[in-house]
Amino acid sequence: LYGINNPGILQDIHYNYIEAGADIIEANTFGANRFKLNIFGLGAQTEDINKEAVSIAKKTARGKALVAGSIGPTGQLLKPMGTADYKELFAVYSEQARALAQAGADLISIETMLDIGEMKIALIAVKQNTRLPVIAHMTFEQEGRSMTGTDPLTALVIIEALQPLAVGANCSGGAKELLPVIKQFRRNTNSYLTVEPNAGIPHLMDGETFFPDAPEEMAEYALRLYEAGANIIGGCCGTTPRHIQAMAQALKGVKPKSVSHGPLRALASRSRTVIISPETPLAFIGERINPTARKQLAQDIKESKMKLVIAEAKKQVQNGAPILDINMGVPGVDEPSAMAMAVYLVQNAVDTPVSIDSTNADAVEEGLRSFAGRALINSTTGEQKSLEKILPLAKKYGAAVLGLCIDEKGIPETQEGRLQIARRIYDAAKKHRLRDQDIYIDCLVQTASAEQSQIMETLQSISLIKSNFPVGIVLGVSNISHGLPARENINSTFLAMALAAGLDLPIINPFDERVMDVCRSAEVILNRDPSCLNYIRYYGRKNISADKEERVLRHIICSECNIPELLKNETGNAGSPLPSDSAVLPEDAAENSEFWKSLQKAVLEANTDDMCDLIQRALDRFPPLEVINKGLIPGIEEAGDLYEKKLYFLPQLMLSAEAMKKAFSIVKPLLKQEDDVSEGTVVLATVKGDIHDIGKNIVAVMLENYGFKVVDLGRDVDTEEIIKAAQNEKADIIGLSALMTTTMPAMGEIVKEIRARGLPCKVMIGGAVLNQDYADYIGADAYGKDARQAVIKARKLMKEFERQRI
Repeated sequence: LYGINNPGILQDIHYNYIEAGADIIEANTFGANRFKLNIFGLGAQTEDINKEAVSIAKKTARGKALVAGSIGPTGQLLKPMGTADYKELFAVYSEQARALAQAGADLISIETMLDIGEMKIALIAVKQNTRLPVIAHMTFEQEGRSMTGTDPLTALVIIEALQPLAVGANCSGGAKELLPVIKQFRRNTNSYLTVEPNAGIPHLMDGETFFPDAPEEMAEYALRLYEAGANIIGGCCGTTPRHIQAMAQALKGVKPKSVSHGPLRALASRSRTVIISPETPLAFIGERINPTARKQLAQDIKESKMKLVIAEAKKQVQNGAPILDINMGVPGVDEPSAMAMAVYLVQNAVDTPVSIDSTNADAVEEGLRSFAGRALINSTTGEQKSLEKILPLAKKYGAAVLGLCIDEKGIPETQEGRLQIARRIYDAAKKHRLRDQDIYIDCLVQTASAEQSQIMETLQSISLIKSNFPVGIVLGVSNISHGLPARENINSTFLAMALAAGLDLPIINPFDERVMDVCRSAEVILNRDPSCLNYIRYYGRKNISADKEERVLRHIICSECNIPELLKNETGNAGSPLPSDSAVLPEDAAENSEFWKSLQKAVLEANTDDMCDLIQRALDRFPPLEVINKGLIPGIEEAGDLYEKKLYFLPQLMLSAEAMKKAFSIVKPLLKQEDDVSEGTVVLATVKGDIHDIGKNIVAVMLENYGFKVVDLGRDVDTEEIIKAAQNEKADIIGLSALMTTTMPAMGEIVKEIRARGLPCKVMIGGAVLNQDYADYIGADAYGKDARQAVIKARKLMKEFERQRI
């Protein structure tokens, strides 16, 4: 609003960058979405603010530079980390995108996205509501992942499938920090790459914000970024016109690097990519989340219960499934709602890509909306009406699509007939602007007991179709043996033959040990298991003791699959039955230990149904405080430890925290006064002038679930209000948050005022631009790098209080 009310100042800024050599300038609209503007009572002016900001930039550019409409994050977190959902964010981003396009922006730049789920929604909204080119930037933390756990390769796979003009990264520290990200992108794509680093990581010097990278340094790194394959190079925080001038001069006259990669065929969850390639370990789809011929699963789906769905997901992943099929096809069920719920819950329970298995277009779309990653749609057919419903969904949501070799006439009897349907599917997919790596064909397996003569036609169709089209081949292997005894013999033999014919992605039962033997053996024979290491690790365990075997196998599966839910310590229960199936009321010390482990695991995995049941049973025998100390606290502690080790990410940590919150709500009312487990009282606030509160909100949830009483004052809170609240609440700790260097000095003022008034409380600070040195500089008692560290530091401060009292 300030820029619009003072257009001369804004025009001067734009003009200086154009004169420095910028080819693109950005309209001052980064935070001009309805969610952000509502904070200032400006939500109703969203359209006008965006349009006027673009108009000012266009008047300044006068054709000398392109004007990009800038779109930033809303400040909301998607469920379960926050309260936002797809429809809310899509509406907000659509409104802003339309305003930017109507005002005449030349392109749109989506920037500084912390969560890949929000990035997807923003990108879909821009592409659905405008015809403008769009460039998409994620931001990564120093460990090389986004705030919610997405690594650069996974971000690339998900974003690139939505086909923006360019994929890239911005902010994220300086050019030095972003150089490895661009290198990783370029190793895996031919797409245009865009990068906007900060002028280094900012810090305060004599009360002023200082960005350490000089123009000459950024110019040097601009050349390195160019050599790494970047096509658009710019600057984010701290990048002055002098920086842009130095970079423009360094890059003057250079031509873009030409690259040539084959298409990357991959699916992805929020934080894990599964590559489907002859050079990588064999990928397959676990088939077990399917109610066909499974009465209990079908009944649960009818009753909107998803406990068995989650159990099947976890067990399949424990058995090595890298991708999970999800089918909610139960007669009489609201399939779109059931699919949305199942995909959402499976996504939060396991870190795997999914195959959304339905011919109901509404169910497919709801599943795609619920999934933060890149899914496979299973499936469409060669029928025109089916293609017209499903292919647009694949394009819109960046999904891969599986086409079945069947049409109105049924399954062709010959391989040539299946080739014709495959051609129809491929041509239709290309017409809808899908890429080769988005297209899979299922040659269809008929049962040997009924159509024995068709089996070889299916196998020959694989090689025929692959020789004609650059597609992936999928087969549902278990179909081959319906109605026959010893099905594992037929399944495993057929799988081996299909892999030899060129099958890329089988759909199998991961609990069929004969089939899994074929998978592991085929990896060796097809040279997809370098030095036979996976094979040796798995089968070599037969030569060691049973106890060591379990620990080694758990380590192998975890390291190979990188599944956070399996990464337990050696006393954990990876692969054990669900607590409700196995946990009994304890009678002796050994049973006590197993019971507590079951409860801890339920907290860790956010399995609230089992957790609540176990708590109620535990309370029949144990004091409430013992239930908290032996069952609940160790579970949330393990979640925190896995988060520290980067084996859990923010979504899993928040789910465990929410489970802990529910557990406390059951146990705490039963505590005697002398058993009060409150760790202390914390007053939290984002300081005056700063409206960012995502990090603070996460800290609040974590502190509450470790037993702290949290008084959250919100954002943009002045010093006097913070101090008054601390006095009224008798706070033990004041937690201060700031995301901008311009608001950091307010923290020093608050610390100074607290000391001057002699308040006994401790002060802890946190925020992206802060560090321990700044905490020491202003006299704060602690610095919390993230939510987990904030909890650790807060508990440490409370122990110091206790020692002082003693």
